[in-house]
Amino acid sequence: MIIKICGIKNKETLICCEKNKVDFFGMIFYHKSPRNISYEEARMLIDVSREFAIKPVGVFVNHDIKELKKIIYSLNLNFIQLHGDEDQLYINELKDKFKLKIFKKISIKTNKDFKEANKFNNIDYLLFDYKPNSDELPGGNSKSFNWNFLKEQKIDLPWFVSGGINHENIKKLQNLINPYGIDLSSGVEDQKGIKSINKINKFFRVFYDK
Repeated sequence: MIIKICGIKNKETLICCEKNKVDFFGMIFYHKSPRNISYEEARMLIDVSREFAIKPVGVFVNHDIKELKKIIYSLNLNFIQLHGDEDQLYINELKDKFKLKIFKKISIKTNKDFKEANKFNNIDYLLFDYKPNSDELPGGNSKSFNWNFLKEQKIDLPWFVSGGINHENIKKLQNLINPYGIDLSSGVEDQKGIKSINKINKFFRVFYDK
């Protein structure tokens, strides 16, 4: 199972993720998020990660596409996550400009929401997340959708599950559907936006326990 941890903001957390064999770390470029990262912080983390196996992912929510192109180019991003309402034209414009792989978020509340996944092409990974209410953030709300829905789906692309995953429910998720990948954030935090090395280590002690 592929592991991605979103909202990484400092070197110590990144090193902890590398030691736990995390595959991707997400850097959130969304000013309303408590996990928002500056360009300088992102540059530092990417520089550090060059010596590691873990790969950086830039995470964006309805970002101005001209500004997004500048960030992709200047940080030389090979992976991005589109976590807003970006449409196919937006995706195509990025794919035409850059050789990169795209995670596309699909918000799930009911079984019918999976139909949204069929609207997109030219993407590389799907990320199924809890559908937020109007007063909630686009992600990182510590809430899960009904994972049983995924048992009924035929999904052609590699897919990740996100939303409310932590050390207490990871075994349930593994046993229930065993997804291609999972995306963690709030489940390894002491408070919103503050990652906990202790919680990351605890999560992986459970995750790797056979």
